[in-house]
Amino acid sequence: MRPVLRLLPLPFSIALCLPAMAADDKPESWALCPVQDVIPAFSEAPNSTTDNAQAQRDQRAEQPTSIEGDALGGTESNLEYSGDVALVRGDQFLGADNLKYDQEKDTYVADGHVRYQDAGLRVIADSARGDQNADSHQIDNVRYQLVSRRGNGGADRINLKGPEGELLHSTYSTCDPEDRRWELRSRRIDVNTDKGWGVARGATIRIGKIPVMYVPWLKFPIDDRRHTGLLYPAIGQSGRNGFDYKQPIYLNLAPNYDATISPRIMTNRGFQLGGEFRYLYEGGRGTFKGEWMQSDDLLKDRASEPGYNPAHPNNPDPDDSRGVFGFAGVHSLNRNWQAQAKLTWISDARYTEDFSNALYGLSATSITSTAGLYGAGEYWSAGVMADSWQLSDYTGSERNLPYNRLPRIYANLEKPFGRWLSAGVNVEAVHFQHNEKPGADRLDIKPFVSMPLQGAAWYITPTLAWRHTEYRLEGDLREHAAIAYGVRPDQVTPAMLATFNDASPSRSLPIASLDAGLYFDRETEIKDSPYLHTLEPRLYYLNAPYRDQDGIPLFDTRAFSFSWGQLFRDNRYSGPDRQTDANQLTLALSTRFLRQSDGFERLSASIGQIIYFDDSRVTTTPNEVPVEQSKSAWVADTTYSPTDRWTIGASYQWDPKIRRENLISTRARYLIGDDGVVNLSYRKRRDLLEEADFSFLYPVTPSWSVVGRYYRSLETDSLLEGIAGVQWDSCCLAVRAVVRRYVRNREGDMNNSIQVEFILKGLGSAGQNTERTLRRGILGYYRDDLYLVPPSNTRPDPDDDDNYAPDPIP
Repeated sequence: MRPVLRLLPLPFSIALCLPAMAADDKPESWALCPVQDVIPAFSEAPNSTTDNAQAQRDQRAEQPTSIEGDALGGTESNLEYSGDVALVRGDQFLGADNLKYDQEKDTYVADGHVRYQDAGLRVIADSARGDQNADSHQIDNVRYQLVSRRGNGGADRINLKGPEGELLHSTYSTCDPEDRRWELRSRRIDVNTDKGWGVARGATIRIGKIPVMYVPWLKFPIDDRRHTGLLYPAIGQSGRNGFDYKQPIYLNLAPNYDATISPRIMTNRGFQLGGEFRYLYEGGRGTFKGEWMQSDDLLKDRASEPGYNPAHPNNPDPDDSRGVFGFAGVHSLNRNWQAQAKLTWISDARYTEDFSNALYGLSATSITSTAGLYGAGEYWSAGVMADSWQLSDYTGSERNLPYNRLPRIYANLEKPFGRWLSAGVNVEAVHFQHNEKPGADRLDIKPFVSMPLQGAAWYITPTLAWRHTEYRLEGDLREHAAIAYGVRPDQVTPAMLATFNDASPSRSLPIASLDAGLYFDRETEIKDSPYLHTLEPRLYYLNAPYRDQDGIPLFDTRAFSFSWGQLFRDNRYSGPDRQTDANQLTLALSTRFLRQSDGFERLSASIGQIIYFDDSRVTTTPNEVPVEQSKSAWVADTTYSPTDRWTIGASYQWDPKIRRENLISTRARYLIGDDGVVNLSYRKRRDLLEEADFSFLYPVTPSWSVVGRYYRSLETDSLLEGIAGVQWDSCCLAVRAVVRRYVRNREGDMNNSIQVEFILKGLGSAGQNTERTLRRGILGYYRDDLYLVPPSNTRPDPDDDDNYAPDPIP
């Protein structure tokens, strides 16, 4: 007898067609869903050998089909199975009360409790019939449940012929049938598995019993192949942009490259066109991005405001077009070398502020473009690169931009020689260029040797280095002197010029350091739990003689902000233009309490201070105060978790010379249930800032929660950002409503926005992207962020590569 094989894969069409429009990479929460299945597993079905559906399909292709039934009747050419008929192949099961099979015509009819199951799908139907010669099949009154993902629904009839299929009056939802919060209905869905396309006709999305969206015709992919078409739109509303709608259009150009065109309309500003082109090949990948506005009404409105200065060089003309371009790419040459580039260009200095929806748009004063060739091996790293800067702060000037490095060549080598000796060298050669200041060439060489002596509870690492830096200054020395003293070239006095008397200055000096530490630990108990208590003293001695460096201009060097890390550096400056002279000793002590059962850190505390035995005379500018023979500020940091849900931390710097604090930072966090969190922080740096930040996600019930943030500058007594919102969640539907008020420009003007988002779990969302706003503003809104690198309040969104428009839709 010819086995009935063709019916087994047919119900896959249901899984392909109905949830295909629900492609969503974001993990959903189904905690509020009923535990029981809509269609329980069939007891006669074989157990899956793996949870991987693709692996199941690969295995079943080579397995035979078995047919069983309580009774076999009919004739030799017309077989009739009856009573618990079961067809099994691999993980696939097809059951029915009766099955008739005509071997001459190669047709079949199955009726009475028709049911199907595999690793990804369960189906029940009234009847199924088909002609295998014509490869045509019909399944009536279908109900299904997805197993590999949540989803269920049905169809009045499924007609299949070869690779083409037709579903009549079909439904799909991730909700329980007894509580249908939302449902996708379609009058008809046509499918072609060869082409990978489905076409829905008369599709309606209902929330409850109310139809909220009707699409007369919708084409969508049914597999992993990419297809040209519309992506989900981004919709927003704000005081700056007005109603904001962006409709991405995806273009599948080839298997290894594609493009997206994104027309955008902002009722208060005008039309913008954005685009993205991506490419991928075996050795690398890259992305081009761009946005363009022929005319921006925001510029015209700003030009009409009192006090506007049209002659300001950083104010774009109201009739100017505006845009941005970016490229990010990487190409691997071999296992050691890789080329990378990240380029960005903006049309004007106000662009990042006018098109950003985060504090990043206000904090970034410049943007950089970088390209280079980078290599790394077991003991070495090297590179040849170039970078260029562009002004993104209209209150600044081109003269204040960092120097372009065109190019920069560097190499770092450190290799051990036996157990107790290590040697290496750091080399850098740079050509500095600036549009408004004279440039220079710089060569910096720093060979070193160290002896990493260590035992089980101690280490001592003496290091001896020699640093030589030399320059070839371009332009008039008077200009370099004017930059160093902050005056115009015609204001440079003979005394100032006497400092810059060499067009090829150089500096050489030895640098000696000794880093030593001990590690003590003991076992103890806290509330009957075993803990490991550590005590870790550390000493760091640094000695470097004084060299006069006042005649060396500053190209990429500044003083570090004093912090814990600076206690153990051999230079308090960030670049080679200054090498500090030092005769100093750092004393530091750290202690920790670690729960031995899981490594949980109950308490960590550190304190340290630098003792300066001599005055440090090296400074970056004539106005910088030299470090005197004395003691640095105390640096202390502690984190304490009284329970697994409470975390309290503080950082403190106290300067004994002026008998007051330089820095105070306190933070507290409390975790509520599985999702809730409350954050409270305060930060003050003397003569610079004073801020307070309070944010929370508070679950009122399993379905309702409230969110909020109050971020205020106490220095200026002004609000930086305020968020208030409410969230409602259910098994398959969630709604978020958020009101936000935040600083939108450097003048301190505020922007107000209302964001509403409907999340149809397993299908998609409609409205603004509230999750991005809340995740940025509330640390712990995603609980995993507490254990990874948290999103910053002033940096671009983690999912965005572009550093010019991190949040394009408010």
